[in-house]
Amino acid sequence: MSSRAARDPYTTRFEATVESREGREIVLDRSYFYAEGGGQPADRGTIAGIPVDDVQERDGRVVHVLAGDVDADADGIEAGATVECAVDGAFRTYCMRAHTASHALYGAGRRLLDDLGYGGFGITEEKVRVDFSTPTAIDDATLVELERLVNEVVWDSRSVTWEEYPREEALSRDEVAFNTKTEEGIEGDAVRVVTIDGADGPWDAAACGGTHVSNTREIGPVTVLGRSNPGEGLTRVEFAVGSVGIERRVAEKRAALDAARAAETNVGDLPNAVARLREEREDLRSELAALRKRLVDARIAELREETIERDGRTWLVGEVEGLDANGLADRAQALAGDGADVVALVDGSSLAVATTGDPAAGAVVDGVTDEFGGGGGGSPTVAQGGGLNADGEEVVSFLRGE
Repeated sequence: MSSRAARDPYTTRFEATVESREGREIVLDRSYFYAEGGGQPADRGTIAGIPVDDVQERDGRVVHVLAGDVDADADGIEAGATVECAVDGAFRTYCMRAHTASHALYGAGRRLLDDLGYGGFGITEEKVRVDFSTPTAIDDATLVELERLVNEVVWDSRSVTWEEYPREEALSRDEVAFNTKTEEGIEGDAVRVVTIDGADGPWDAAACGGTHVSNTREIGPVTVLGRSNPGEGLTRVEFAVGSVGIERRVAEKRAALDAARAAETNVGDLPNAVARLREEREDLRSELAALRKRLVDARIAELREETIERDGRTWLVGEVEGLDANGLADRAQALAGDGADVVALVDGSSLAVATTGDPAAGAVVDGVTDEFGGGGGGSPTVAQGGGLNADGEEVVSFLRGE
């Protein structure tokens, strides 16, 4: 006996006879509990007032698993007993809305994406996922358009129907979507097809055994949350219905209003305002880089006036701020041989040394790290050190032999 939930999803209270019982597992002569499958979770509810933790279909029978703390000897549920059953209406309604929304989303995908194939589906309490198999890149603009089309379908109040067809007939219909990799929904002789009506033919038609609302207006607002890539050739689109989707919209609206206020504009002009701010930022970065270069050039000019003689070589040594480690090394290398045989530039705990070959740059760095810790290395003509346990002034004094 299969569940009647998909055929009559609005039935949430019914009476049934217990066919069999094994511990916490109960089989009824009829059931409107949805058994987990096809990406949709099992229904919740009660049997004879006792919570149902899980519902599974095994060998053509719907097995209801009672809560783990149930005392099988004391609850009075035994074979032949008539029991009152109640499906959790709120959770059933959520699943009906979420599942139907996934069909509406897939229908939107048919209109926007090339060579669309069905790659999977799943419902959780926080969100719903639909996996698209398509060569089309689903960017932010496509996500926005998917959301727009789905909510238009909701607003249009389109009827949703389900009907069984002979398997071969269903498979021959080009407009019906199937998960051909898993053959989900097409295992038996008959295939249940869920259809969302459209103005010119179905908006969507798919083989599906889940529970659905009878009109798209019952779905309510749909909010697309984002996308990811769960596997080769697949794009996963996640969305929310109900309170999660509403809260996401509220958060995004609040963020947009806050951003518009900070940018001294309105939400509609935010893209232009952001573009202007980005341009201003790049101009400021260029100006700052130019000022830093001028400061570094000025500092280098000062150091040229303060060269010293050590071991028959001219040394240019000093602190230079405003360069990263590589920039420091580039400057040192450019100066070596231009009025100085050895150039050693220090910025905090970083050191760059360039020489004309004698002494070797690496040997100079090794002498500093032997004295102040840290590490480094390089070629005979250019080397770097870092992690020095001294301030720049101490390192400069050491290099100058003071």
